Amino acid sequence: MVASILRKAIEGTRLTPEEGLRLLESGDLVELGKAADQVCSRFHPENFRTYNIDRNINYSNICAAVCNFCAFYRKSTDAEAYLLTRQEIYKKIEETIAMGGDQTLLQGGLHPSLSLEWYEELLADLKARYPKFNLHAFSPPEIWHFHKLNKIPLNEVLQRLKTAGLGSLPGGGGEILVDRVRKQITRNKCLTQEWLDVHRVWHELGGKSTCTMMFGHVETLADRIETLLKLRELQDETGGFTAFICWTFQPENTDLSHLPSTGSFEYLKTQAVARLFLDNIPNIQSSWVTQGGKIGQLALRFGANDMGSLMIEENVVSSAGTTHKLDLGEIRSAISSLGFVPRQRDVFYNLLEERAGPEMSASAPNRQGLSLLACQND
Repeated sequence: MVASILRKAIEGTRLTPEEGLRLLESGDLVELGKAADQVCSRFHPENFRTYNIDRNINYSNICAAVCNFCAFYRKSTDAEAYLLTRQEIYKKIEETIAMGGDQTLLQGGLHPSLSLEWYEELLADLKARYPKFNLHAFSPPEIWHFHKLNKIPLNEVLQRLKTAGLGSLPGGGGEILVDRVRKQITRNKCLTQEWLDVHRVWHELGGKSTCTMMFGHVETLADRIETLLKLRELQDETGGFTAFICWTFQPENTDLSHLPSTGSFEYLKTQAVARLFLDNIPNIQSSWVTQGGKIGQLALRFGANDMGSLMIEENVVSSAGTTHKLDLGEIRSAISSLGFVPRQRDVFYNLLEERAGPEMSASAPNRQGLSLLACQND
């Protein structure tokens, strides 16, 4: 049964949800990996694999939502609550540009009082100062929060942000796109259809975005497939997703710390199935940030064609106790040792001209250091 499903995927025939679930239930990791690698090679027959250099800037950790899986957020009254000044953001962007980076992933919590005008002014200011620097900003839960808090139609919110300088939309806050699961692990945050609607409207405005899945907490295998199905269906409708990224829940320091950690076997299996199932999303990113460099490299043989980012700054995953370090040389070596040419790309997967620069390490345990993000990732 599994072998026939894998042949079907390799030949380019769309898998049903039932077939996808059967693959997730399979323990034959090697065969899943081989099939995902073949499908990846069909999408990407070129002799290179990609990575990018960007910085995750968490402009604030103040959040009105309560997520049991998050160790990063703070209430506005907490001593550790912060809102970065413009000067702090300028400094982070200028450091990123100096290191060869071309964008920031700019995300925060669901701030209870900032107006839409505040975000417009921030984007316009940053775009005027750094016109060639992409602002990959504001997760769908943030966008939905702007819409609800300001009582402004969703399409108007996104159009105003786009006019102000929003370049692309990250896939953060996706977790599992099943309302039963979302209600169990979070409160005061957008549900499945609302998360999808943010991407749908953004795509209708001509924008591009990434999509994500955080798994290994309270969801079932069927919930993972339902999430992949919803992403595939929206991609059929709009074609606006550039890439998919999945990663495992990091339980330490969260309200779900009693749950066992999900290991590399389950990560590689889930990513491989995602590559086989998502037949209309062109790129799959490895998640070395949660898995470490060796598994992140192995993911390039389990359906991923992209090593992800150097991630000059990260605050959310590290808040949950996971801190893996890779410098630019290690990322490039991870690609080249598999026989591929490492190439730097932008968020739209355009290849960039590379220049010599410092081999900076990617890891930061606090907001002053150089780090990533995980509400998350791209």
